[in-house]
Amino acid sequence: MQFEVWAPQAERVVLRLGEAADDGAGAAHPMAPDPERAGWWSVAAEATDGDRYGFRLDADPAVHPDPRGRRLPDGPDGLSAVVDFDRFVWSVPAPRTALQDAVLYELHIGTFTAEGTFDAAAALLGEVAALGVTHVELMPVCPFPGTHGWGYDGVAPWAVHEPYGGPAGLARFVDTAHEHGLGVVLDVVHNHLGPSGNHLPAFGPYFTDAHRTPWGAAVNLDAPGSDEVRAYLMGSALAWLRDYRIDGLRLDAVHALADDRALTFLEELSAAVDALAAESGRPLFLIAESDRCDPRTTSPRAAGGLGLHAQWNDDFHHAVHTALTGEDQGYYADFAQAPLAAVAKTMTRAFFHDGTYSTFRGRSHGRPVDRRRTPAHRFLGYAQTHDQIGNRARGDRLAATLSPGLLACAATLVLTGPFVPMLFMGEEWGARTPWQYFTDHPDPQLAQAVREGRRREFAAQGWSAGDVPDPQDPATRERSCLDRGERGQAPHGRLLDWYRTLIGLRRHQHDLRDPDLAAVKVAFDEERRWLTFRRGDVRVALNLAGEATTIALGRNGVRVLAAWDPVQPPDPAGRIRLPPESAVVLGH
Repeated sequence: MQFEVWAPQAERVVLRLGEAADDGAGAAHPMAPDPERAGWWSVAAEATDGDRYGFRLDADPAVHPDPRGRRLPDGPDGLSAVVDFDRFVWSVPAPRTALQDAVLYELHIGTFTAEGTFDAAAALLGEVAALGVTHVELMPVCPFPGTHGWGYDGVAPWAVHEPYGGPAGLARFVDTAHEHGLGVVLDVVHNHLGPSGNHLPAFGPYFTDAHRTPWGAAVNLDAPGSDEVRAYLMGSALAWLRDYRIDGLRLDAVHALADDRALTFLEELSAAVDALAAESGRPLFLIAESDRCDPRTTSPRAAGGLGLHAQWNDDFHHAVHTALTGEDQGYYADFAQAPLAAVAKTMTRAFFHDGTYSTFRGRSHGRPVDRRRTPAHRFLGYAQTHDQIGNRARGDRLAATLSPGLLACAATLVLTGPFVPMLFMGEEWGARTPWQYFTDHPDPQLAQAVREGRRREFAAQGWSAGDVPDPQDPATRERSCLDRGERGQAPHGRLLDWYRTLIGLRRHQHDLRDPDLAAVKVAFDEERRWLTFRRGDVRVALNLAGEATTIALGRNGVRVLAAWDPVQPPDPAGRIRLPPESAVVLGH
């Protein structure tokens, strides 16, 4: 087979192939410069699936793993291994659910089950499919130091974390998901690599000091050598979609991609994904995480946008969270001044910050969405995510403090609202297990730095060190694993039925998938804490107050499609009486 590597600054590159390659005792294959591609080296050598290999550069005694290596069986500092993708067995074609019709389910392989593997998670995908969701969104699966972590410290964008099951395990997971009719979305990180186990700087200018990021030097997207770095990241993204038959990618924190070129990396990537979708006949898509509140993120490239297909809408989350909890710290402050008005604004205009002043940022923020030209499925709506739970001091979910009725209201806003809904694993039964920040850094100095940094971050918010879980303590990860035994207990089973009911309504009621943001009509009473909205012929009413209330819907002759607590249809005057902390969906 042909081995190749980009090492533009090297004067000599040797392929070391075999089990002992990391000790320098494996077979040595001097590589030759590629006459047609500057900086590239290649050599042909006999190898089969599983064979270990690495590269030695100039006089450096280390044997480095392949930057494009597809497997790291011994972890980020070990050798790469050959992967024969022809050995993967695919049982069924991928489903073809369009993003407009999707309901996503964010899932972390390491805590979805106690085993923390692809195979253990795949065994439970039937439950996820029975819920009615259409896609599972996997948090990052690239290799990172240790066994357990969130995955955002990955260091090898082409490879798969071995403790999860490696490449073969991911392929089995995707195939099982497709058998259940579920698409798979993968969270990928292009804005940084982890603090340890990163071998890319040994090969070339993968990073640049021209920009600084929260993680240090920026990934090189616009400095000399950036053509190859962009091709490296784009190639890895397309490989997930092509080689593993994954259906979409979630792009982590695209606002942290420092890129001053006229044609941005994100535009190039979206064009390449659209081309692959056309070639394969599959509805592939890219979902951005961005805090810019800039509709150009998802505007078509022909209209001057980046051409990404959707983005997370944190403004909707923040509005819903403050309306339910009353919290007003940090970035919740702007939303907490009039939380139901904030919910109403995000449901009809997508962004709360659309040029308004942000007290959290100390400046104006955002840009208005053109509701006539921007479909609602350009945005994902959610009440909980890994970020919004795990970045709390104790990693507490909404279920830790809210009543079952308010949890049902949160579900109603997400699943009957205008945006593509996304759930966080366990949310559907009101899981009370926390989801905390955990790491497994083998380097004791880095482990201590992470531990102290976490405590220092929350000390500034008034938390004592003892209140903040130790990320390096294995018990922190163990506490974060789901407890499926909850589902058979009250009130979890009832909440699970509510999620199934709402997802079923979304599937069967076309008005709940209408992409027209301008058609969403919202009314609310901040003091009495009720909110109603209309989507076509469907009416939704929520009472967030602790006492029953009467709401004038202005419409009678509709029937109850779903209700958290028993309610009577609207009276002849169009008024409905809602129990406390309750929700109802009405239609024809």
